[in-house]
Amino acid sequence: MYEDKTLVCKDCGQEFVFTAGEQEFYDSKGFENEPQRCKECRDKKKKAHREYHDAVCAACGASCKVPFVPNGEKPVYCSECFAKLTEEK
Repeated sequence: MYEDKTLVCKDCGQEFVFTAGEQEFYDSKGFENEPQRCKECRDKKKKAHREYHDAVCAACGASCKVPFVPNGEKPVYCSECFAKLTEEK
């Protein structure tokens, strides 16, 4: 039913493949529009809208940046420690 499609990114103009699997996922979520940006441009756009804040990891003490303002009420973890914690659950 689905076949890979080659699309052109509206930001960088490069071609990218909208895979059959991605199309099936979009359909399952009820998305009606095809993606307009390649993965690299989508990632850049997401990061551009996020403001990062300095924090210290509660597990290892390393400096890190997080996409929210730490308020001291809950522990903050670096990416590595957060990944370890979520694997344990």
